[in-house]
Amino acid sequence: MLLPCVRSGAARRLARDVPRACSCSAQGPSPRGYSGGAAGKGLVLGVYSSEKDDGAAQLTSAGDAFDRLVSGKLRALLSLCGPPLKKGKTRIFHGLHQDFPSVAVVGLGKKNAGINEQENWNEGKENIRTAVAVGCRQIQDLEIPCVEVDPCGDAQAAAEGAVLGLHEYNELKQKKKPVVTPQLHGSAESEAWQKGVIYAEGQNLARYLMEAPANYITPIKFAEHIEQKLRSFSNVKVHIRQESWITTQEMGAFLSVAKGSAEPPIFLEIHYLGSANTGDSPLVFVGKGVTFDSGGISLKPSSGMDAMRADMGGAATVCSAIVTAAALNLPLNIIGLAPLCENMPSGKANKPGDVVRAKNGKTIQVDNTDAEGRLLLADALCYAHNFNARAIVNAATLTGAMDVALGSAATGVFTNSSWLWTHLYEASILTGDRVWRMPLFEHYTKQVTDCPLADVSNIGKYSRAGGACTAAAFLKEFVTASHWAHLDIAGVMSNKDEVPYLRKGMAGRPTRTLVEFAARLSQDSHNAK
Repeated sequence: MLLPCVRSGAARRLARDVPRACSCSAQGPSPRGYSGGAAGKGLVLGVYSSEKDDGAAQLTSAGDAFDRLVSGKLRALLSLCGPPLKKGKTRIFHGLHQDFPSVAVVGLGKKNAGINEQENWNEGKENIRTAVAVGCRQIQDLEIPCVEVDPCGDAQAAAEGAVLGLHEYNELKQKKKPVVTPQLHGSAESEAWQKGVIYAEGQNLARYLMEAPANYITPIKFAEHIEQKLRSFSNVKVHIRQESWITTQEMGAFLSVAKGSAEPPIFLEIHYLGSANTGDSPLVFVGKGVTFDSGGISLKPSSGMDAMRADMGGAATVCSAIVTAAALNLPLNIIGLAPLCENMPSGKANKPGDVVRAKNGKTIQVDNTDAEGRLLLADALCYAHNFNARAIVNAATLTGAMDVALGSAATGVFTNSSWLWTHLYEASILTGDRVWRMPLFEHYTKQVTDCPLADVSNIGKYSRAGGACTAAAFLKEFVTASHWAHLDIAGVMSNKDEVPYLRKGMAGRPTRTLVEFAARLSQDSHNAK
């Protein structure tokens, strides 16, 4: 990354071998009968903001049922213990019922909150994700091993909040947070809950891959991990291509980056055949897979360089999206392509000013070796055109300039297709993992094609100006497909506290938006627009 100066047991398979604080299973919902077998569980219940400042608490239907069970004590305690609960805030009550020794009541904000046109997301869903995550963490702090979660009117969003909110990478620590298993409270929305679990586990897979140290997730280990995740699906084929294959494909740009490292490059190719007609044109995902980016000869500053273990976030999100699509049994064909390597300085590494040749024959002047991701993508995008793709979508932690432009609020999308943009945008409104359209003007193309030694330069001639846009313009030189989108995910790579239902660390964004996009595409009968 260039810095600025639903099948049975599907969720269980998806979650397998991903160490995390939340061990979420695909168990069926528990009955709302509060039998003795439920003893020792925590309970998360929702409450809406009151229409009036001094109004009584507006419990969800599950909250109302529990309040009746405890003879109105829940409402009474809520009215006695302070002002009405605000959105995303919690209160814990103990000893209300023997089957649930601790009950976390969480603020859901306004009832029936829907799409917020200003924020470009479904506010009600986001409120549920946030509230449930906070409530589940409160139960985890009490070291209660199982928590039942109020669906809060949207069981999928509740499941996503629970599973995403409890996840934490602690595989290499001796002291770990207690494992908590979230379950649906009641049985009315079990299918939607299960779907939410699968979506969230998909994003957690990407978070795991991005967070793990670079010596644990090398190119070959990344590929093998994804292969293991997909092994149980009979309609998925995984090809782990070695350096000799990459050479025969004449991927000179990709190889020029890989040669600087002792770790051999891998080209991971995944074929998911979900459509009833295996010959249907596939959706092709392409993900940048730099498992560690030192910057090469154009070395990055040492401060913060450790975060570049996640410079394979594009590969992590698209591969996790395919794993999730397989778990959901989405009825479309998907191909995933991930060029995987390290970008390291050595006597064999690219030097500033070197010229390399991409798969389509175009020559590239490497003016900055830290703009390496676009070299991998150039060859992978050329290869993607072999599949008569319905659409090509690539994701990459490509430019620090994208982080400067949008921060962590949204993924930047550069596309030549309004049809494709509409699907991505509408998917992001539902997931809350937003996208924002960026320009692909000829203005930027001229800045990368006005090159003294080659057909194209890997940075714009005005250096820092419009860095995310010139990077997209560079990629466009290797695309002839009429439906292509480039997602620059550098700004959403990690989370500090911006997304309240994600803990601090690598974010795995925008995996759920890619999954929702694929799901929407599978329902769209039009192959071309």
